[in-house]
Amino acid sequence: MNTKNNKRRKESQEKIEKAFVELLQSREIKEITVADLIKMTGLNRSTFYANYLDIFDLADKTRERLENDFSNLFADYDYFNEHSGALKMFTHIKENQIFYKTYFKLCYDEKHLISVCDPRRAEQERVAENLKYHIEFFRNGLNAIIKLWLSGGCKESPEEMAEVLKQEYRGRR
Repeated sequence: MNTKNNKRRKESQEKIEKAFVELLQSREIKEITVADLIKMTGLNRSTFYANYLDIFDLADKTRERLENDFSNLFADYDYFNEHSGALKMFTHIKENQIFYKTYFKLCYDEKHLISVCDPRRAEQERVAENLKYHIEFFRNGLNAIIKLWLSGGCKESPEEMAEVLKQEYRGRR
């Protein structure tokens, strides 16, 4: 049975997603076909269509998974310990560079910005008055730092990047 959480179905989705991400490294999304994916994965066309409407649906589901993975990193996050959270984030990005490059290549960051900003923390620190501006500034700055780091091949360690973020967020002294 092809149920939603079926192990075989999940394995097929992972294969398709991996092939899709691989193809995105050398092609634009509009150049990728279902035929390309089934050839790379060895799966049937019907398997692709049992999981996705089309290539753009695949791209959206890939983004959703990545965002969920990213959010789950911070499920138990202590918002008052920025360094450990930033370190966790940069470590995850370094370990999953290809997915983050793909995320930014598809311009999802313009709609679904990656952020670890928490409105609860802002409320406790009494910055809620202008919170929407703070969040927008922080998200765009964080995304810019991540993109620059990725484009350089993540040469700096996650620890160094966490320190960069800490210095920029707190202001130079």
